[in-house]
Amino acid sequence: MAEPCPPGGIDPRSGFCAATRTFHSLRPSAELPPDSLPATAAAYAFSILSSPLPDRPALVDAATGIAVSYPSFLAAVRSLAGGLWSVLGLRPGDVALVVSPSRIDVPIIDFALMSIGAVVSPANPASTAEEYAHMVALSRPVVALVAPEVAAKLPRNLRCVVIGSDEYKGLSSAGGAAPPPPVAVKQSDTAAVLYSSGTTGRIKAAAVSHRNLIAVLCAHRDNRAIADKEAAEAGQEPLPPTVTLFPLPLFHVFGFMMVLRSVAMGETAVLMDRFDFIAALRAIERYRVTLLPAAPPVLVAMIKSEEARRRDLSSLIVIGIGGAPLGREVAERFAAIFPNIELVQGYGLTETSGSVASTVGPDECKAYGSVGKLASHLEAKIVNPSTGEALGPGQRGELWVRGPVVMKGYVGDYEATAATVDSEGWLKTGDLCYFNEDGFLYIVDRLKELIKYKGYQVPPAELEHILNSHPDIIDAAVIPYPDEDVGQVPMAFIVRKPGSNLTEQQVMDFVAKQVAPYKKVRRVAFVSAIPKSPAGKILRRELVEQAVSMVTSKL
Repeated sequence: MAEPCPPGGIDPRSGFCAATRTFHSLRPSAELPPDSLPATAAAYAFSILSSPLPDRPALVDAATGIAVSYPSFLAAVRSLAGGLWSVLGLRPGDVALVVSPSRIDVPIIDFALMSIGAVVSPANPASTAEEYAHMVALSRPVVALVAPEVAAKLPRNLRCVVIGSDEYKGLSSAGGAAPPPPVAVKQSDTAAVLYSSGTTGRIKAAAVSHRNLIAVLCAHRDNRAIADKEAAEAGQEPLPPTVTLFPLPLFHVFGFMMVLRSVAMGETAVLMDRFDFIAALRAIERYRVTLLPAAPPVLVAMIKSEEARRRDLSSLIVIGIGGAPLGREVAERFAAIFPNIELVQGYGLTETSGSVASTVGPDECKAYGSVGKLASHLEAKIVNPSTGEALGPGQRGELWVRGPVVMKGYVGDYEATAATVDSEGWLKTGDLCYFNEDGFLYIVDRLKELIKYKGYQVPPAELEHILNSHPDIIDAAVIPYPDEDVGQVPMAFIVRKPGSNLTEQQVMDFVAKQVAPYKKVRRVAFVSAIPKSPAGKILRRELVEQAVSMVTSKL
């Protein structure tokens, strides 16, 4: 293992230790339970729930208004856990694939599985039969709990229980008579197998431990305590109970962790079957939503939407931004239109159980463009990708992180694990980043997505932020387009505002005024929509294929 930082060696402003070339978290250390204590993430979440149980719904279905109280939620989890144990015969370590849109049953299933030591493996209901076959080959589930519309796409040799069927209802009620016996599950045991988005390669299955999830919950609990303390010191009313709208899919690490957090904190989760912008605005108004986790395109849509101005969004206190970098221009324009909504920025990966850095409190949230400061218990390095040298504040390189949130590894893929997590526990994120002198982390772009123009590196995200600031552009994506003279040129895919006559030349001129010559957009295509993952990440590979086919079709 690496040498620890000598006493007094950590700069209190940046968190950087010059002796070890390592950045340290500046947050108060969250109190984690001892490693040796047997505990599941579900049991830990329930242990920090307030007593008596919160007098508010745990879950609400946004479309129907059906609500599940905390006593009913806990009873449903216990009962289903008993059925999974006694009827299906699930045991600690058994993997269960969970494939469904974000419906009320899903958190009940996830908590029930984790509570008996079984492994939750949530998957995208929009995946293809081929993709499911690949996931099943990686995680080797013994059963799948699936929405009715998905069952036909799963491998025939995998046992499927259709959610809502008589068989499923039997499982849900069986545990009432026969609750599962207490299980001794180590915190180091796998709690979930989460599939990475596959936007930069084939889908991988990240094994996340109970300890990983417990560490994230501890950080959330402490962040809430910090926010409450700051409000009290400022003479403000304590924050109202959080009501979170989930436009996020629960199979993605962001949604999976947020619902775990929502339950542990005794909050209300309002679930949307699928994301629809207008339906989300209606849900905020109807359910008095206080927290909206979202990707940056949702902010852009709110800025440009007349409907967002017409709706009563006065309950909304915080929008938590994740999934992609948020540009300063978009953040400032949003703040000008919605001054009472705090933008909390965060950064995480499937491989870090969703948590690396975030902004906490009103002052940090004004650091637009930054994803905040390192979460409690984490260390980080900024590494020069060419030389392997660890760099200091203000210098750009690949972000490496180490700490209790880092995954166990990729299931069934030793090579990918070895390439991602080194022998000292450092996870290589693949993101080009830097820390400033105050310890704020900035994400420049994915290393693999940088455009190489005449030897210069051009971050697509920087050009996308500029394009999204144009009033006639609803959405934009930038990709590397092959060019035999210069290597690659930036090509922009643009979704125009309805009725706009914006031309390719106007788009290129708009960007050219704001960037160095090597960063200019040199090709433009107008499209009806930008392809994105459920978490809001741009699927650049699809756009690269589209660009190539556009050229081929002209030949």
